[in-house]
Amino acid sequence: MKPLAAAVLVVAALELFAFHFFRGFENWVLDAFVKHQAAALVPDPDIVLVNIDEKSLATMEGGSIGAGRFPWPREVYATLIEGLAAQQPRAIVFDIMFSEPDRFRPQSDQAFIEAASRHDNIYYPMVRLDSKEGARAAEVAPLIGLVRRPGADPEARIAVIPPLVLPPKLWRTGTINFLPDEDSVGRRYHLRQRIGGWELPSLPARVAMDLGYPLPDADDIVLAWRGRADAFPRISFSDLYEDFEREKRQRPADEFRGKIVLVGANAAGLGDLRVTPLSNTQPGGEILGTAIENLKNDRHMRYAPVWWPAGTGLLLLSLLFLAFDRKVDVRATGAALAAASILLLGASWLLAGRLILLPLLTPLAAAWTFYAAAALSEYLRERRQRQAAVAMFSRFVNPHVVTLLLDQGVQTARREVTLLFSDIRGFTTLSETRSPEEVVELINRYFSLQVDVIWRHGGTLDKYIGDCIMAMWGAPLDNADHAKNAVACALDMADALQDFKRELGAEDLAFDVGIGLHSGPAVVGLIGSEKRREYTAIGDTVNLASRIEGLTKDAKRRILVSKDTAGLCGDAFEFVSCGTFPVKGRAQPVELF
Repeated sequence: MKPLAAAVLVVAALELFAFHFFRGFENWVLDAFVKHQAAALVPDPDIVLVNIDEKSLATMEGGSIGAGRFPWPREVYATLIEGLAAQQPRAIVFDIMFSEPDRFRPQSDQAFIEAASRHDNIYYPMVRLDSKEGARAAEVAPLIGLVRRPGADPEARIAVIPPLVLPPKLWRTGTINFLPDEDSVGRRYHLRQRIGGWELPSLPARVAMDLGYPLPDADDIVLAWRGRADAFPRISFSDLYEDFEREKRQRPADEFRGKIVLVGANAAGLGDLRVTPLSNTQPGGEILGTAIENLKNDRHMRYAPVWWPAGTGLLLLSLLFLAFDRKVDVRATGAALAAASILLLGASWLLAGRLILLPLLTPLAAAWTFYAAAALSEYLRERRQRQAAVAMFSRFVNPHVVTLLLDQGVQTARREVTLLFSDIRGFTTLSETRSPEEVVELINRYFSLQVDVIWRHGGTLDKYIGDCIMAMWGAPLDNADHAKNAVACALDMADALQDFKRELGAEDLAFDVGIGLHSGPAVVGLIGSEKRREYTAIGDTVNLASRIEGLTKDAKRRILVSKDTAGLCGDAFEFVSCGTFPVKGRAQPVELF
């Protein structure tokens, strides 16, 4: 058991600290917990998404607006900026790239630039490219907000796509690169990207810094979601734009006062849909808004230290090892492990609601692996023991009794039994004229006949002593009629001897059987050394039964029983007293029948 526990512990440690093969399953479970916990939360009402949805695309293209197909002229966003800015929001954050000037409508771009230049709380996205080419970081640092750290490489180059529609002085910008995990699910958001000692802030980080929100000292954060994937506060872009175009507006004049307004898109045709723990098609604007909300409220998720699941696994394996080592019932151990698994997963679910991600599948998998392997080992061990017990007890009792006996268990105890000793008289004369091989064959045949008789009467074969047979009734299974069954067996054994003699054609030879029986208490069970034990009976009852068998010569009787055995038989048989006989080891003579 120790090598098994050690092997499972080593594999679990390698998984936790090196391999991470279970990470996909861990993430799947934790995502389910996060999604369930997030559904009970209300999104921050101070962050609102102006959403370019399917309705907006259709409405803006046709009808009275006539902005045409997406992408729209930039003057559309100029109108949006003026309408939003008039309500004094804390910030207007675009999740739409403005990377290429409109060559066909330059006047539209100019209207957008003029509107943007009148307000200093508008933020724009940029994308970092995975390329070693690009501008020198030292040259573009003031333009894109690069932060220089001690030892930064002045020749480091950075490739980004900034909002080129706008003049550089208006580039309040940050990256919006999607940060997927190995399974392509977005659970985190960049705060900063490090390039040769330079730090490139993300758009949420840039907004947070300008608005005075604390920024964690980390490269990214694990997002803490609020609400369902479609529960983010939102307004259809076309609804808002139409209202801003009216002379008399119908929407509240302070609808966005003091709020952070995101302008993004979730229309399927625009391709800004990502996989997150909440949805396989979550809009990028909602992900960006969640990152800003996390920084605004200083709430984001954290993975528990790896020592937490490691310690949990070590504790589970230790408890299981103790349970198997102390022979606790396997079913009870399995039930306890199942209960512990449910409790641990429940704890992980609760912790997800408190912004702590505790992966527990690896320690649970290790615990269940050890349990299954140990249970199988225990089953095979018990099976081997059972097979050995079957082989052993099949020597003593009828084979169909063995299964019942093993199911009930074998206990060493003091029991009321009847002992029978049977010895052949005159067999030596018969064997003198035969070879050793023939003698063995004869004795085996004789034993087979007599054992069949013993089993037929429900007796237990204890052992062979030379050509003597020792049998008992009343153990290992209880038998209220042990004396009657033993006496009936003795009578049939005498008849079986005659059958044996007829088989040999030796009916006239002078050999016979002597059988002695006595009833009383005896200690019965597996008795012997640690290396070899046998199921047998010991005590004065056994000794007296053996002495009675020896007295059959003096009494010239085939079968002798003690007064105790005769008394237990009642009127089942007709007994004849043979008188009293002295017995070695006893002060008083014994009456035999």
